[in-house]
Amino acid sequence: MVETSAAPRLTSTAADGEKANIGVIGLGVMGASLARNLAHQGNVVAVYNRHTDKTADFMKRYGAEGSFIPAATLQELSDSLAKPRKVILMITAGRATDAVIDDLLGIFEPDDIIIDGGNAYFEDTMRREKNVREHGLHFVGCGISGGEEGALKGPSMMPGGTDWSWNYLKPIFESIAAKAEGEPCVTHIGENGAGHFVKMVHNGIEYADMQLIGESYDLLRRGLGLTPKEIGDIFDQWNKGELNSYLVEITSDILHHTDAASGKPFVDVVLDVAGMKGTGTWTVQTALSLATPVTGIAEAVFSRGLSGQKEQRQENRRNPLAGPDGTIDLTDDQKEAFVEAVRQALYASKIVAYAQGFDEINAGAQEYGWHIDLGAVARIWRGGCIIRAKFLNRISDAYDSGRTFSSLLFDDYFKKAVENAQESWRRVVAAAAQAGIPVPAFASSLSYYDGLRSDRLPAALIQGQRDFFGAHTYKRVDKPGTFHTLWAQEGRQEIQEA
Repeated sequence: MVETSAAPRLTSTAADGEKANIGVIGLGVMGASLARNLAHQGNVVAVYNRHTDKTADFMKRYGAEGSFIPAATLQELSDSLAKPRKVILMITAGRATDAVIDDLLGIFEPDDIIIDGGNAYFEDTMRREKNVREHGLHFVGCGISGGEEGALKGPSMMPGGTDWSWNYLKPIFESIAAKAEGEPCVTHIGENGAGHFVKMVHNGIEYADMQLIGESYDLLRRGLGLTPKEIGDIFDQWNKGELNSYLVEITSDILHHTDAASGKPFVDVVLDVAGMKGTGTWTVQTALSLATPVTGIAEAVFSRGLSGQKEQRQENRRNPLAGPDGTIDLTDDQKEAFVEAVRQALYASKIVAYAQGFDEINAGAQEYGWHIDLGAVARIWRGGCIIRAKFLNRISDAYDSGRTFSSLLFDDYFKKAVENAQESWRRVVAAAAQAGIPVPAFASSLSYYDGLRSDRLPAALIQGQRDFFGAHTYKRVDKPGTFHTLWAQEGRQEIQEA
């Protein structure tokens, strides 16, 4: 990594001779906000950016907010840190992260701690942790959620790494994390890649949550013909009940916002193409490798992909595909009842998304040998993060209760909630299909629920097909063992495989 020469003058705001107890590398929006948060909570913070003028600008803007020690080189940064040195990387995931780690390995000493606070893929974190450990240092992959505001005012933090490194990081991280009911929203998740794995699934749940909210909006807008402001009022009311959450809150704000340039509702001037940065895709890919269904998250990822297929969607304007016009024809009284049905469908589908996400975390823990406290994960998501929601208290209570259940959907509270909502849920999915309004996350979540309810699935036929064309064998319901039918032979004799 090439460091900037002829750097501008950098002046420390820490006391003379004082060492920093934490460093931040990368002073973009997130890195600068996190560094400021650390300083606001009494930490002495060493700061470094590859472009030294950015470090100088940071000190000019924020140097008076706390004790900062700016560095023009990584060596200067290292020299300014108390041992064991602790530094958080807030840089672009990928090769840039590897480059900085390589540079630090040539400067830092055994027992120093390198923390990656970016959205890294957990298997990359596992690889980096192994490499850093071989050099006698500690590597911590730490998921950080909450965006710019969370980084500055208190994020939810999901650190992995060794118990040894957590002992040093705990007081620092607890000082800057969001607080929920007085508890800091940070806990030691587990070894090596566990922190980034949990952050990945967090983001996957976030995808599903946003998609479900979007489908609710579409049903009320296209289906019932309500205005954005009217729908914003509805979301505002929903936020006062069991759907209380950050995403529902900001949805109301967005729908109430008017574009200053055009005077139109803000949502009507935004191009309907939703971007992705990879964590949702990773969640689905990883779930596939673990054979763990996350159907709501998968449909949310595919829906974003469909939103980007503008050429195909524009062709429909020239050569329309036949179907209903999206109107759900109801009286005023019926509309009010349907709005409540959408609320219940949203809540039930949201429960499914979280249940699937926690299933994936549990599957990942088993696959990689992590000991992840699912109740603690739910607790640290109650504040600071994007998916913070009132009902996370219920999830933590369920996992902390000592009760045994294979899915959150079988916990007494959530089982009752979904059972109470299912009639409305089915009505909404059926109405959407009849009106021609796509609700992939609602529908897939309902299908998943019905799949869990099914005593027999058509997988028996599928396994028979696999045995027919590929001799993949099958198991029987009436006796143990593995079997294959000799389909190509006369009489199609069944044989037992060893």
